[in-house]
Amino acid sequence: MSIQVNSIRSLFPILHQEVNGNPLIYLDNAATTQKPQAVLDALTHYYEKDNSNIHRGAHTLADRATRQFEETRESVKAYIGARESAEIIFTRGTTESINLVAKTFGAKYLQKGDEILISTLEHHSNIVPWQMLCEHTGAILKIIPITDAGELIWEEFEKLLSSKTKLVSIVHASNALGTINPAKRIIDAAHAVGAKVLLDGAQSTSHLDVDVQALDCDFLAFSAHKLYGPTGLGVLYGKRELLESMPPFLGGGEMIREVTFEKTTYNTIPFKFEAGTPSIAEVIAFKPALDFITSTGKANIHHHENDLLQYAVELLQDVKGVIPVGTAAEKIAVFSFNIQSMHPFDVGQLLDAKGIAVRTGHHCTQPLMQRLGLEGTVRASFAVYNTRAEVEVFAQAVAKIASLKNK
Repeated sequence: MSIQVNSIRSLFPILHQEVNGNPLIYLDNAATTQKPQAVLDALTHYYEKDNSNIHRGAHTLADRATRQFEETRESVKAYIGARESAEIIFTRGTTESINLVAKTFGAKYLQKGDEILISTLEHHSNIVPWQMLCEHTGAILKIIPITDAGELIWEEFEKLLSSKTKLVSIVHASNALGTINPAKRIIDAAHAVGAKVLLDGAQSTSHLDVDVQALDCDFLAFSAHKLYGPTGLGVLYGKRELLESMPPFLGGGEMIREVTFEKTTYNTIPFKFEAGTPSIAEVIAFKPALDFITSTGKANIHHHENDLLQYAVELLQDVKGVIPVGTAAEKIAVFSFNIQSMHPFDVGQLLDAKGIAVRTGHHCTQPLMQRLGLEGTVRASFAVYNTRAEVEVFAQAVAKIASLKNK
């Protein structure tokens, strides 16, 4: 079933505007997706009708807010195929979710000489927490190399795996190149040597079917704002037995059962990891975002986005001076490129002058850019509301810019 793009676009108010005198063409979806009206309405409704703290009040507003908050947890559980809602922890984003695992699981289970494996493709959020953990524990961080096309070198990954490997923390889909890693194969190989696996799903959860039970990952981290939901909200999925064994991340209200000056006993999961007042409105407004994806159909979305990616590649593949970056066989809808003799920032500015929003720079993947010998790239990333007509305008603009520098 194909999607009705015009009907979908009508749900997103922000898309219907001009930028620099041109219709907005928003191709920066890997950074953040736009929000449908239902998400905006949910945010407003909470503050206008239900604003109250959750889990603690006996009054009607608190009850309504708590019920809606927990309904979102149930929706997230269903969306990623978790066994139970207690395995769903709300955080501030993918970054905090990964840091939570590093500070709790990592601090408890990793010791001097233990090894953590990550890949060259990783976002800084999946590098820095592990570097900090290694500095604290004496564990060793090892890097899985990639090909020039941006794909993991499987044989090198196998060589790195050993009984010393305690954790593999791997991006499911690269934000910079779009590469889709073979998550299930990685997880099975890691489990075979006794290692746990954290999957960075910041990009994959919006483009691919992600079923944590089928994958058998131990942890999954992702952000609401890349799934048409609000900013400032993330999710950490963890297997119950792991979450129960891990110490709390932060101390304060909500994560406790009983507090005395002599001793504190901690709450059950997921509340043990949700100290303080959470982003209540954002959590509540995340549910209509998930409902939008589910009703549209993940397969339909993926097919549409992949069509846009292939169309962009087709239109630009023979344009002189345009250099694609990241040509993996399996990709999400990310087209990363450079124009010969031009800085990515300059290309981005020229596209912005035409109302075309793209991302430029290293995309928080500086080690990856160093591996590729680049300062950065221009990145166009597509979403369900983008159209073939927009891809044509984008490709024409890129071709014109390239012609100016590569006559």
